[in-house]
Amino acid sequence: MARPLEPNRRRSLSDPLAAALMPPPNESAADRERRLAAESEAKRVSDGIDEMLRAEKKEKKAKPEIKILLLGQSESGKSTTLKQFQLMHATAAFHADRIAWRAVIYLNLVRSIRRILDAVSPESDQLDEAEEIASTSPLFSIRQSSVVSMTTKVPKYPQYRRALEPLKELEERLIRMLSSPDEDEPTHTTPAKPDWSFYANGNFNSQVLIGKNGRPAPFITIPPTRASTSPLSPLSPSTSLPSPGGSSNSSSKSKNAEVSVHHTSNWKKAFSLGNRIKSPKSAHTNEIEGWWDDPNDPVHVLNACAPPMLALWKDPHVKQRLREKRIRLEESGGFFLDEISRITALRYFPSDQDVLKARLKTMGVVEHSFAIADGQRRVITWKVYDVGGARNQRHAWAPYFEDVNAIIFLAPISAFDQVLVEDPTVNRLEDSLMLWQSVVTNKLLSHVSIILFLNKVDLLQAKLKSGVRLNHHMPHYGDRPNDYENVTRYFLHKFGGIHEKLSSNKERQFKIHLTSVTDTRRTATIIQNVRDIIITANLKNIHLI
Repeated sequence: MARPLEPNRRRSLSDPLAAALMPPPNESAADRERRLAAESEAKRVSDGIDEMLRAEKKEKKAKPEIKILLLGQSESGKSTTLKQFQLMHATAAFHADRIAWRAVIYLNLVRSIRRILDAVSPESDQLDEAEEIASTSPLFSIRQSSVVSMTTKVPKYPQYRRALEPLKELEERLIRMLSSPDEDEPTHTTPAKPDWSFYANGNFNSQVLIGKNGRPAPFITIPPTRASTSPLSPLSPSTSLPSPGGSSNSSSKSKNAEVSVHHTSNWKKAFSLGNRIKSPKSAHTNEIEGWWDDPNDPVHVLNACAPPMLALWKDPHVKQRLREKRIRLEESGGFFLDEISRITALRYFPSDQDVLKARLKTMGVVEHSFAIADGQRRVITWKVYDVGGARNQRHAWAPYFEDVNAIIFLAPISAFDQVLVEDPTVNRLEDSLMLWQSVVTNKLLSHVSIILFLNKVDLLQAKLKSGVRLNHHMPHYGDRPNDYENVTRYFLHKFGGIHEKLSSNKERQFKIHLTSVTDTRRTATIIQNVRDIIITANLKNIHLI
C-alpha cells in the first residue's frame, strides 16, 4: 500500500529545505513517532519565543515615556537646564564629560578677554562717537550727547594688546578643534609666547619670567570691527562685541559670530585627552594626570597669559570704559573673568558649576534620555529636547509638538535692556513675551503641561541694584519701585496674565518659577517639583489616576 505523503513532502522536491526535512525512506513507525514528537516540541518552543517577543514589544509600547521640550529664545538658559537634568539623573556621564568642557571654558575666557580688548581700543572709541551721533534708537531714553562725552581712555591698551596676542592663535585653534573634532592636526606648532619684556619692566605682578626661546610673539593688528548697533542698544552679552579673532578657515564669516557646533558633532572627542591621560590621581583631588606635560595643550598659553589677563580685567580704566559702553560681560554664559587665576592653573579641572556656566551654542535639536522613577517606583523614560532658540531655528519646533507631555519655557527676565542679535530693533524681553504668547495659544499644545522659568533672577537683581531702570526700556512699568520684589511681581503678572487670558486650555497644568538655572541646589528642587507635576499629568492622561 502506498505510504501517505507527509505535509512537507507536498513542497517542491527542488526546494533544498523541503528535501532536507523529508523523512528517511525506510523510517520505522517508532522513528516516525519520535520525529513528530521532536518537531512538535520544537514548534512549541518556537511559538513560545514568538509570544514572548510579542509581549515584550507590547510592553515596550505601553511603557510610560515622557517627552519634554525646552523652549525659549537663544541664551535663555535651555542648555544649562538640560545640564542640570544630566547632573541629577545621569551623574556619572556628566562627570565623565567634565574634562572635555575644559577647552570650552578656555574658549569662553579667551573670547571674553578679546572682546574687552576690542571694546577699549582707540578704534572702537572713534566708531562709538560716529554711531552715537547717528543713532536714533527708540528703546532707550538716555540722551546720546551724554554718552559721547564719556570716553575714558585706557593708557595701557597697547601693552595689553601686545602681551595678549597669543590668545588670537589659541582662539582660532580651539575653534578649529571644535568645528572639526575628527580631524587630527597634521603638525603641532610651539605655542606663541607673550611679550615677556612687558612683564620684566614691572608692568604686572607675575612670577613668570622669560619663555624658553626668549622671543616675543609677532605683532598682530586687531581689526577695528564691531557690531553695527548703538552701544545704547546692547546685544546679548555673549555677542555684544565681535571677537577680533575667528576661525581662520572661514574668512567669510562674521567676526562676531558666536562659536557653535552641530548637535551631531562629537566635539568632546577632541578634548577628552584619550590616551594622553597617564593615570587617575586621588579621587579626593579630582585631578587627572597628563595634560600639563603636553607642550601643545592650550593650558600653557593661558597660563603664560594669566598675568596680563588679570591686569586687564582689574584695570580701573577698563572697568570704567566697559561701564560707559554698558557692556556687562558677567551677564553672559561662559563668564569666567573672576576666575582667571583658577582656570589658567596648569592642573585646572572643571567643577560642576564651571560646566553649568560654560557656553557652547549647539545647532539643531539636542536629545537626552533619562531613566527616572515615579512615585510608584516604576522607571519612566524621560526624553528632554533642547531646541534652538534663535529666530532662524524656531521653525524646527513644530515637529516636536506631537506627543509632547510638557514644555519648560525659559524667559530671561534680566534681558529687559538688551536687544536681539538677529534684529537689534527688537527688545529681548518683548521677544520673549511674544514667543510665550505663541506657545500658550498654540492649539497643538493645548493638552501639554507648561512650566515657565522666569530665569536669570540673580542677574536681574544685580542689574537693578546697579541702577538700571526697567521703565527706561519697558515704559509700561511706569513709576513703580525699581526693586527686585516689585519688578519680579510685575513679570509674574505679565507672563501669567498672558496664559490666563489667551491660553488654548486654561485647565492644563501650569506653574511659574523664578529661577537661576546655574544655581544647582535651587534648580534641583524646582526640577523635582516639575517632575512631580509632569508625572501626575501624565498619569491622568493615561487614566491611571
